[in-house]
Amino acid sequence: MNVLQENLARRQFLKMASASLTVFGAPLVNVANAAQAPARKKLVWVILRGGFDSLHTIVPTFDEHLVQHRPKLYKAVKDKLLPLDSGYGLHPALGHFHQLYQAKQLAPIVAVGSGYGARSHFDGQDYLESGNQQIDHDTGWLGRAVNEKQKQAVAIARSLPISMRSSAANTWYPSALKDAKEDIYQMLFKLYQHDDLLKSRLSEGLAVESKVGGMMQQKKKGNFVALAKSCASLLQGAEGVDCAMLEMGGWDTHNNEVARLNRQLGELDKGIASLQQGLGDEWQNTVVVIATEFGRTVRENGTGGTDHGTGGAMFLAGGAVKGGKVLGQWPGLAEQNLLQNRDLKPTSNSLTWVATALHQHWDLEISQLNNIFNHLRPYQTQVII
Repeated sequence: MNVLQENLARRQFLKMASASLTVFGAPLVNVANAAQAPARKKLVWVILRGGFDSLHTIVPTFDEHLVQHRPKLYKAVKDKLLPLDSGYGLHPALGHFHQLYQAKQLAPIVAVGSGYGARSHFDGQDYLESGNQQIDHDTGWLGRAVNEKQKQAVAIARSLPISMRSSAANTWYPSALKDAKEDIYQMLFKLYQHDDLLKSRLSEGLAVESKVGGMMQQKKKGNFVALAKSCASLLQGAEGVDCAMLEMGGWDTHNNEVARLNRQLGELDKGIASLQQGLGDEWQNTVVVIATEFGRTVRENGTGGTDHGTGGAMFLAGGAVKGGKVLGQWPGLAEQNLLQNRDLKPTSNSLTWVATALHQHWDLEISQLNNIFNHLRPYQTQVII
């Protein structure tokens, strides 16, 4: 058998294996009824690990104290910013974000904080993912939301993140190993024939492989843009999941921030564009929540960067988002308005914005939200169409 025949045989095997299965345990939608079925509301949770600098991303050009605190960082972008409302400017690397904003499909939210008050990345991320006003490694807000709404979910990660723990979510991540041949899978099916759980896990893995396998070139595995494209494939279509989680690291910019954030924000921008393109018409039913564990110091440091802070920013994006306006209350950058004389002061809670989006997008009742965030009530602001 030559290489082409071998690849075709493998694809046929994967296709047959996945076709005979229930993908992610979800009931398959009858094709004849698919046109009449209500649109499935998709949710994508993107966590930016490392604490991204909101003041270099959604820049408050109207605040006279900005240049005082950040003479070099502000100068690097001030003439290239993409205009938002109320005097804010978007980093020039976020061209697609700006298009979404103009299409009223992006809502930046300024001066947010999760409620975490210290400066450890790991603890801050655990706190944000737990969503329960404490660090809880066993259960996360998205996992609890998935359970409340009986949604199907997948994390694009090597292991299940805290956000999705306590749910039956799957994980997928591109492997660095060579693909196995179909006879290996057939032998595994025989081996597992009397074990329903192992057989089910193998089936689910093959179903995922049939949707996203072979999409990535080896050198691009792990790239956020490629992961976002694969994420869209797992969400798209009648057999796609309802919810997915993406992660992107590299936001801890203590030095050389101008160049590093230009690269990071550019990749994030392309990743969201890739996600939208992959979702096609389903983008209209999708909300993407993008947040980070904390912000950075208001003042730039001596190495061209910023240090761990408190207040930051987040984004809501997607065809289902009521965007085109910067949300959140600006606290000001005058010395007396800074938190602990160094940080942007949060004026709203990032997890409450998440609860607000869940409440409006997935129609979660207050009683259900109580089971997800035991200390939060959604804001009255309309963030979903």
